Amino acid sequence: MPRGPTSSNPSLPPFRERAPWLGGDLQTLRNIIIGGPPELFGGERLLLAMPDGDLLAARLDRPATDAGAPLIVLTHGLAGSESSRHGVATARYLVSQGWPVLRLNLRGSAPSRATSGGRYHAGKTEDLVAALRGLPTELMSRGVVLIGNSLGGNLVLKFVGEGGHGLPVLAAVAVSTPIDLAASCARLMAPRNFVYHRYMLDEMKREALAPSAALTAAERAAIAGARNLYEFDDRFVAPHFGYRGAQDYYESNAAKNFLAGARLPTLILHALDDPWVPAGSYTAIDWSNLPMIEAALTQGGGHMGFHGVGSLTPWHDRATAQWLTQKGLGPHGMFETK
Repeated sequence: MPRGPTSSNPSLPPFRERAPWLGGDLQTLRNIIIGGPPELFGGERLLLAMPDGDLLAARLDRPATDAGAPLIVLTHGLAGSESSRHGVATARYLVSQGWPVLRLNLRGSAPSRATSGGRYHAGKTEDLVAALRGLPTELMSRGVVLIGNSLGGNLVLKFVGEGGHGLPVLAAVAVSTPIDLAASCARLMAPRNFVYHRYMLDEMKREALAPSAALTAAERAAIAGARNLYEFDDRFVAPHFGYRGAQDYYESNAAKNFLAGARLPTLILHALDDPWVPAGSYTAIDWSNLPMIEAALTQGGGHMGFHGVGSLTPWHDRATAQWLTQKGLGPHGMFETK
């Protein structure tokens, strides 16, 4: 039977896992096992200035024909970049459907590391604000749709909950988002996730310890010595950004604490079998009390997986395109209502 979304929008396409990618782990690992799609041909490099002089690198891909669609700004997850497999897949699909897509590399992630000494964190929305304000006027002329994958989704939802900062953001989508940062940290450190945790911690250290990173010797030692994700956040991320510790950092930036402030259409897509994000983070929320947010929760799909029957395009990308079209934010119809 199809695993349909639990959503206030029942018109979203149903999700059913595609064999052999059955279960949350295989859904999560599929792109690593067989590889992701090839990168788009061409693309434009933009460098977006931060107030302190750092520059964020972004990649812009445009459809072959200008179809009047708003700009998609896509933010990646923890230790990710514009080259993340699921980000490339999202960009390829949405560009093919007529949207221009800008993939933003957060501060300190590749390839932004070459032009920025600073670092991102889960709720550093001031960087997202500065990046959007730094975009050329012609790119912003039809408005912007934000899409956040994984940790990037937390950033996007916090931005939305803060009121949008006076920017022409029309809608937002968050996929496989750790909306409760403390709970997701604990989940990733659980024994069943040992391999995931070791991989992510190694990637985070590699990213943070890049030679060009603006760090003190003590910070480099704290990063290198962190034995787990919590220690990385508690001994480096939290003090680096002025938080009292990991718990203060998590509570101050968790998207769950900002959802009630949403004032623009927002779609949340999440699989309840995500091995990295506990289902309770989502089932504990009364979504009916959040009128601007539609939460489509599937039983299967893993973390940034959603490899479903009927299409090689991940379900979350197809659902996003359909939802945006319904909201009148699709190519040739951004002001239509369907």
